[in-house]
Amino acid sequence: MQQSIEQFLQYLRVERNVSELTLKSYHEDFDALMEYLYDLFNERIPHPSEITTLQLRGYVVAMHEAGYAKASVARRLASLRSFFKLGMRDGWVTENPAKPLRNPRGHRKLPYFLSTKEIGQLLIAPPKLDPFGVRDRAILETMYSAGVRVGELVTMNLGDLSLTEGLVRVRGKGRKERFALLGSYAVNAIKKWFRYRKEILAGNVDALGRRRPSPKPSRSARRNQKLHPGDQPLFLTKFAGRMSTRSIARMLEKYLKLKGLDSRTTPHTLRHSFATHLLDNGADIRSVQELLGHKSLVTTQIYTHLSTANLLEIYEKAHPRAK
Repeated sequence: MQQSIEQFLQYLRVERNVSELTLKSYHEDFDALMEYLYDLFNERIPHPSEITTLQLRGYVVAMHEAGYAKASVARRLASLRSFFKLGMRDGWVTENPAKPLRNPRGHRKLPYFLSTKEIGQLLIAPPKLDPFGVRDRAILETMYSAGVRVGELVTMNLGDLSLTEGLVRVRGKGRKERFALLGSYAVNAIKKWFRYRKEILAGNVDALGRRRPSPKPSRSARRNQKLHPGDQPLFLTKFAGRMSTRSIARMLEKYLKLKGLDSRTTPHTLRHSFATHLLDNGADIRSVQELLGHKSLVTTQIYTHLSTANLLEIYEKAHPRAK
């Protein structure tokens, strides 16, 4: 069983080109399955060919009883189907016992998003004259303008930008690449950030944004200076390293408190707001799908809800007896 799992992970790595984070999730899923099977087979790990649909149904029941979210159960079932499908291809099983299993039915929550007024308040929150405030404004403008995930933002390099065309190359899920659009506000915010970015990388600015009497590059700065300019991170930490998803989340929390905005807001809320505002203002759903980098239109359709005010306005304009 362990050997088959390693083969499957190698298949995902080489043939499917999945990210390290996805591989980690699959590994954890199979660790949980192995633990279940070990108890089920009286402290013995079975060969994949010994596993039946009935036993896997028991595994699904055990997950539900343990309080796993429906999305987590569905993901594990998907990984099992793929695992046994590969097993049939490579000959270590003759059938796919996970194929008859159906995903748990669940409801999808409507995504929380900020209004255009709230977005405006958030975007002006960072201080204009502080180097790291200028950086934060550029980050927020980029996330809202391009609708990118926070994980996509932190992997952006200088070479991914084409400010004259208003484009940025994005490395999305499954290592798929796409181009996202940058509006004029985001482009201008990034250009302002560039003025300070050089200073931070050269060690001319300390962690508080103050100018140093003499340059003193940090270890992270020296490491980035050795890279080809196009491979250097677009957004830098106070120590000239690449920013993390957590550091951006903390930065956002600070400005939410400053402006008294809803604490439910996360970096992903900016992506939700991006999609919702586009659709509210007449963008067609397939264009939004492309901009978000969604593989399936079904994923994008969750954003087709409109604000009550927008619906009322449309109703009053369109219905002959609305007024």
